[in-house]
Amino acid sequence: MESKAQNASLARSAGIVAAGTLVSRVLGAARDAVFAACFPVEGTDAFFVAFTIPNALRGLLADGAVASAFIPTYTDVRAKEGDDAAKDFYAKLSGAMLAVLGLVSIAGVVFAPALVTAYAEGYADDPELFATTVTLTRIVFPYIFFMGAAALGTGLLNAHQRFAVPALAPALLNVAFLIAPFALVAPAVAMGLPAIASLSIAAILGGVLQMIAQWPALAKLGAFSLPKIDFGDLRVRRALTLLGPLAIGLGIYQVNVMLSRLFTSYLPAGSQSYLYYGQRLVEIPQGMFALAIASAALPTLADLHSRGKTDELKKVFAFAMRSSLFIGVPSTVVLVALAEPIVSVLFQRGAFDRHDALETARSLAWQGAGVWAIACVRVVVPMFYAHGDTRTPLAGSATNLVCFVALALSLRDSMGHAGIALAISAAGIIQLVVLLLLLRRKLGQLGLRVVAVSAARVGAAAIAMGATGFGVAQLGHWERGGNDLVNIAVLTLALIAAALAYVVVLALLRAPELTDGVAAIRRRIRR
Repeated sequence: MESKAQNASLARSAGIVAAGTLVSRVLGAARDAVFAACFPVEGTDAFFVAFTIPNALRGLLADGAVASAFIPTYTDVRAKEGDDAAKDFYAKLSGAMLAVLGLVSIAGVVFAPALVTAYAEGYADDPELFATTVTLTRIVFPYIFFMGAAALGTGLLNAHQRFAVPALAPALLNVAFLIAPFALVAPAVAMGLPAIASLSIAAILGGVLQMIAQWPALAKLGAFSLPKIDFGDLRVRRALTLLGPLAIGLGIYQVNVMLSRLFTSYLPAGSQSYLYYGQRLVEIPQGMFALAIASAALPTLADLHSRGKTDELKKVFAFAMRSSLFIGVPSTVVLVALAEPIVSVLFQRGAFDRHDALETARSLAWQGAGVWAIACVRVVVPMFYAHGDTRTPLAGSATNLVCFVALALSLRDSMGHAGIALAISAAGIIQLVVLLLLLRRKLGQLGLRVVAVSAARVGAAAIAMGATGFGVAQLGHWERGGNDLVNIAVLTLALIAAALAYVVVLALLRAPELTDGVAAIRRRIRR
């Protein structure tokens, strides 16, 4: 009975996170469409590399630190020592992390040329492009400080099962980006900066807004206090100890990101943007659902582990895996089958021409092929974190890196940026297999038979979904781009028909995943 209650709680929490993330992703898609229409790909190539660099550190010093070190330690301190001790720990860890983030921000500004060389050495052949990328990097780098502060607030709120504000706050970054081409270009040019610098300024503004938005919710918990710097506190040191192995693991992942940018910097102009726009579209289902499930699962898994409820923990894990596949598999099919229509409608207008759309569609299709695997990885990794184990996932990260490098180098010359996109997906699938094997060795039977049966049902429904959507899409004239009303209507119809086909097949198969989802929606409507 407890596992059912935990599953229901997890589903509700994931639903809140997904709803908030939906707002952010819709705004994100709009912002990317605005970027593509307002700035040529040569300009966005420079910005996307510049923005990638602090984002890489964000994975370690912000989101990663919260997931692996803060939430498990905070949950344990709160359970064993009480709320006052937990809040004191939060203040001290915040002080330590903000001090580190401040130093990293300063270092990033000072060493921007070296960082750009590491991420885009191919730009050295174009001095103007290289100089622009360095300038944008220096402007945007303090973004890591504000996002780190926001991530700490997110961790505390999530640990208290408060998911709404952290889920909605990231939308503010996209709001800042949306206004940039219209309100920040003139000030940037007046300061002697290129027009594309407006996006770097917007990133800083969005980070500040995201941090401030959480303050009222933190105040309601009584946790809105000045940070304290105390590296000698045993609880802080324990959290930072957990962060050490994660630093290596995420360091490996960020080497992966760095190498993808580096490899792409030697390809023709626009390749960085094609890879980025494809990645952004892939992140819509990953952020809306996969990350939502993982974010909601970690506090529950950590709580069950701290209470010694191993059997219940495994059942919740299996439910989270089924939920990830329920969303991840059809997302993969849609992104592959409808890559060209999606990219054409969203991006093909203004400065973004037909050639750009087709190249981005190639990137989207190959990156989309791995969505289901990445969704599952994001559920498997928190299982290790819930057990205070940040070392074991290193093997999966290392495997991912080795496979990515080998595949990217072998495919880049023949497939260009699409080869790098394919390497990202293939490496993610291999990483998932390795992590599941390691988790089984650690915990024994994981109860994945029910997950395999669920995957078979979902796979059958997804095949029907892809065939239906692809068939309807043949009615479009995608060379006309995104301003063509017929294309917009056809893409909408294709997505609706694909979704209906998915639901109908699952209903015919009497899939419990569908009935659970319908029941959850009904409960929410009744409220």
